[in-house]
Amino acid sequence: MEDSPQPSSRRISTSDDLEVSAYLEIGGGKEGGREGPERDPKSTEGGILIVDFGSQYSRLIARRVREHKVYCEIVSPEASWDEAGRINPRGIILSGGPSSVHDQAAPLAPTWVYQHSLPVLGICYGMQVLAHQLGGKVAASEKREYGHSVLYQSMEESPLLAGLPASMPIWMSHGDTIEEMPPGFKALGHTDNSPVAVMGDEGGMFGLQFHPEVVHTVHGKTILENFLFRVCGCTGNWTPENFVAQSIGAIRDQVGGGRVICALSGGVDSAVAAALVHAAVGDQITCIFVNNGLMRLEEPERVLDTFERNMGLNMLYIDAADRFVGRLDGITDPEEKRKTVGEEFIRVFEEAAAELENTEYLAQGTLYPDVIESRTPETQAAARIKTHHNVGGLPSDMKLQLVEPLRYLFKDEVRDVGIALGLPPEIVYRQPFPGPGLAIRIIGEVTPEKLDVLRRCDWIVIDEIKGANLYRELWQTFAVLTDSRSVGVMGDHRTYSHVVAIRAVSSQDAMTADWVRLPYDVLARISNRIVNEVPQVNRVVYDITSKPPGTIEWE
Repeated sequence: MEDSPQPSSRRISTSDDLEVSAYLEIGGGKEGGREGPERDPKSTEGGILIVDFGSQYSRLIARRVREHKVYCEIVSPEASWDEAGRINPRGIILSGGPSSVHDQAAPLAPTWVYQHSLPVLGICYGMQVLAHQLGGKVAASEKREYGHSVLYQSMEESPLLAGLPASMPIWMSHGDTIEEMPPGFKALGHTDNSPVAVMGDEGGMFGLQFHPEVVHTVHGKTILENFLFRVCGCTGNWTPENFVAQSIGAIRDQVGGGRVICALSGGVDSAVAAALVHAAVGDQITCIFVNNGLMRLEEPERVLDTFERNMGLNMLYIDAADRFVGRLDGITDPEEKRKTVGEEFIRVFEEAAAELENTEYLAQGTLYPDVIESRTPETQAAARIKTHHNVGGLPSDMKLQLVEPLRYLFKDEVRDVGIALGLPPEIVYRQPFPGPGLAIRIIGEVTPEKLDVLRRCDWIVIDEIKGANLYRELWQTFAVLTDSRSVGVMGDHRTYSHVVAIRAVSSQDAMTADWVRLPYDVLARISNRIVNEVPQVNRVVYDITSKPPGTIEWE
């Protein structure tokens, strides 16, 4: 922002339907108005807060911001400034959402959005919230606007639209529109249906009626880039190397001289978490690999060999296969499976910690999608999709304190950190495997017999995918043992056997995914081998469902 206007007073309509006076020192205030709680070491440069009003695109906004090497976090409209301000925010994005600002229970921006002299970008519903709370008028559109549209810039110059053409394709999805802008705002762009498709004031507050985060808005990436760098003054220094350095410092501060046990599953998440903690506290960490009986064929042996060869960690192997499978006896509900496995893991770790002197901490590879989908207090606006065993599945009375250095990273970011730490490709690029393991790839009750069938099917799937040189190209590939049986004929005899489903998806971060169009000859080989090599199966089907509407795992 080139000029800093004088402080102005605005009337803000709050979610309590009250009005309060807030002095917005636009561009001024103590140290740029960034007073607040203790800062998070992950984001010393300053991050972006995304206030989530329940939009299906909130996670995509976060992805787009991080693609510019700017840290961001998604927060609930109910979050306090003490919670939100710890990342030293340089700007705020208000997401879209399904509500109308006139709905009785419509979520509105918390007062702190307007009290800290921070730039704000409202997207779709977020723009309407800005207009509504700052004294403008939002009304139902006479003609709703969904899908492709064309934005025409006004003659007003704006850092948000700098360097963009006078007209450009955008993606709309709204039923309400801005009828009157708040005091001090100007229209910066319009469409044939929306006289105010972009608005802004001189203090760094902007609203977009369209979605810049989706690929259908061709110049959306540049718009977000302009907001981050021209308006908020971000520097784009949130790199894997910086994350590693900051995380090591944060782990040392948290753990001090205490001992840590790390839940090591063999996947990239727990491996990177273990490597970070090891880099921070050295021999204070002991990695525990638990064979829960829900792993793939020969996986315990391969995992132990890989980590002992490559990472030089203190390793403790615990064979608890019978214990976990026994706890799952008779359980068919997927949520109960996840919680049962999560609780049993904690009990195993607590027992192991009791044998190790001065052990207070449990490190695990929790990721941001786990937190979002499990609907924790920090993501209250998001609907709970499923409880991840390492988040919502944790027992309330657990004694160990959690160390979760990857809690706000997406999977591809974790892989980048793994590379920065020097982990070998066989660990970094291993396909994701769920914490509850094969328990949630068996529909219905988990039994030793079903586990044996699924292990052999899964082995064939991975073997063929690797043989076709497709493993690194796919996000996940696996088999599911359904709870259906079908009639077949083999050797002139009638069979009535299991149906196995094959799942192969592509994704960047597991928040969305598309089914992969595997070559027919690969599918044919997988099917042929399964029905010939696994006697209990006589039919193979291929899952062609994207996420959404499905999830990647079946349970």
